[in-house]
Amino acid sequence: MYETILFPTDGSEHAATVADHAIDIAATRDATLHILSVVDDRAFLVLDDDRVERVREDLAATAREAIDDAVTRATEHDIETETAVETGNPAECIVDYAADVDADLIVMGTSGDEYERNVVGSVSQRVVREAPVPVTTVGPDVEN
Repeated sequence: MYETILFPTDGSEHAATVADHAIDIAATRDATLHILSVVDDRAFLVLDDDRVERVREDLAATAREAIDDAVTRATEHDIETETAVETGNPAECIVDYAADVDADLIVMGTSGDEYERNVVGSVSQRVVREAPVPVTTVGPDVEN
């Protein structure tokens, strides 16, 4: 049923817990784990033009580190991985990437941040609403 699983990561501390859930599902199903990190370019709207490239490079490096950490975890469990760093609105990139790779499942974290959820809407909420496949969310209070 699940052959291609998408794990979007932001590299947060909670992402390690979510990675463990995604890896467990992938191992159980002998699935490929796609690990995606998105450089949120919405932050660039308030920057001076001369700072945009440096910030983009820093965020891309952070995204790559997040992916490398997840790949290391998956490799320890003999999980096949594919990786990507995208730039854009995180929810849109996740939904589009899931469609592009024909993912069967998305496993992602939720922030649990009340302000974000009420004011701007969380990435996970938007992905749940718009994803073409089932989405498993792992809250911040869930442990491995």
